[in-house]
Amino acid sequence: MLTTTRKPATVGEILTEEFMQPLGLTQAALAEAMGVQRKHVNELCNDRRNVTAATALILARVFGNSPDFWLNVQRRSDLWQVMNSPIERARVDRAKPLATAA
Repeated sequence: MLTTTRKPATVGEILTEEFMQPLGLTQAALAEAMGVQRKHVNELCNDRRNVTAATALILARVFGNSPDFWLNVQRRSDLWQVMNSPIERARVDRAKPLATAA
């Protein structure tokens, strides 16, 4: 479980600040390298699209790292969002461990 109160970097932040900017890549150039529409890359960069397994494999191939890297960035962001949303946190807290639910 995440124990930090600081929001982790999102996929969009990592993608743009750690990969695209240092390489001088535009969204259009990355979209072409990935074989996807520019809208797909734009949504990733602006955190309006989550990284799926397929997208993680594509990004890993393009940047030469692992799909686990991309999936872990997404996972950390997703978990932080749930843990820091009162509505989602209440939903999680309503769940009962099986030992006490029976």
